[in-house]
Amino acid sequence: MFADRTDAGDQLAAELERRGLEANIVLGIPRGALPVARPVADALEADLDVVVARKMGAPSNPELAIGAVASDGSVWRNEELIDRLGISEGYLEDVRDEEAENARQKADRYRETSGLPDLEGKRVVVVDDGVATGATATACLRQVRDSGAEHVALAVPVGSPDSIETLKREADDVISLQTPASFRAVGQFYRNFGQVSDEEAIEYLEGSDR
Repeated sequence: MFADRTDAGDQLAAELERRGLEANIVLGIPRGALPVARPVADALEADLDVVVARKMGAPSNPELAIGAVASDGSVWRNEELIDRLGISEGYLEDVRDEEAENARQKADRYRETSGLPDLEGKRVVVVDDGVATGATATACLRQVRDSGAEHVALAVPVGSPDSIETLKREADDVISLQTPASFRAVGQFYRNFGQVSDEEAIEYLEGSDR
């Protein structure tokens, strides 16, 4: 049980230091990841920025992730679920385009220039506050990989065992402090898991970690 996201970030940073992980840049997935990512970036003496993806929801249940798309259009689709629900390609194209635009707008709120910083040949650590389905993390990792990063790691305080195992196919290294068999939701492992506003997230991005 983590006290809050900053506590989780401190513990995650300590583990990455223990492993000797090196990074040129840390990318948090807004908004909840920024309080976690700030201590990680500070410990690794790396720049902090964001990578943004949006969940693609099912037609009858927007909360059910059938995939995710990053701000550059990098997409991950849960083909098994899509087939089971009989979702059309037309719907998938529409929701992909809509959520990619939402992701681009969200990214623009966090930085002055659109698109990721230059990642060519860089060692990158992508941080989230936890992994449930792994949909948004997958889309983010694919965007980072497509941007030419030399080494891509995913670091999270907690994740579902199945999703963490699947994400190992998307990153060079995946670090999760906890992968409990009893996983139901990320928030169950935090005493304080309140919403992080855009304003608060930007403060972490600018350097305030407390």
